[in-house]
Parts: sequence; C-alpha cells; structure tokens
Amino acid sequence: MARNKKNNSAAVRFGPALKAFLLCLFIGGSGIGYVWQKNQIQSLGEQIRKSEVQHAQLHRKNKMKNDQLAAMCSPMALEERIRRLKLGLVKPPVSQIVRLVETPFEMARGTPERQYAEARAAHAIP
Repeated sequence: MARNKKNNSAAVRFGPALKAFLLCLFIGGSGIGYVWQKNQIQSLGEQIRKSEVQHAQLHRKNKMKNDQLAAMCSPMALEERIRRLKLGLVKPPVSQIVRLVETPFEMARGTPERQYAEARAAHAIP
C-alpha cells in the first residue's frame, strides 16, 4: 500500500491544481468577455448616436432645400428673375390663349359599335 500512495501522490497534487487553474481561466475569460462585450455595446451605441445626429442634419438640410425650391418656383420669384435677367417675357394677351376642354375618359373612348363604325368609315373606299 505504501507503494500506491507514493505513485498516486503526484497525481493527487496535480488534480486540484489543474482544477484551480481551469476555474481561474474560466473566471478570467468570462471577465474579459464581459468587458469586451460592454465595450462593443458602447461603441455601437456611439455609432448609432452619430448616425441619428447625421440623419437629423440631413433631414433639416433636405427641408431647407425643399423650402428654397418652393420659394424659387413661386410665380413672384420667377417674375422677379425674368425682370432681373431682362428676358423680355410678358404674359400673352387673352386672345392668344387657347383653352382645351377635356372630355372624360368614358366619353372619349366611345362604345364598341361606334369604334367599329369609325374604323369602317376610315377604311371605306369612296
């Protein structure tokens, strides 16, 4: 029996040391993983915040450009620009304005019989 105790004594002493090392490795790895994860969450949060700020700036700039476009397209602004550039454009007299009456789609299309009659009349040999 004495001989067995002597052979197993190194293994007995090595087992708890190995368990302690693995436990420390697990706890240390978990701690490092936790810190890394928190760091990633913080950096992604900063990226999201920067993107939201940039989105808000672009939204404001887009609204400003739309307002500017609306102001430039207004009749008063266009008339002022025509005067400033001395293009000599004026409104046409009422006699030169031709108004077209738009017929509703159903009336313009007509019935199938009418379309057939119109087609025959167009292709009829006189």
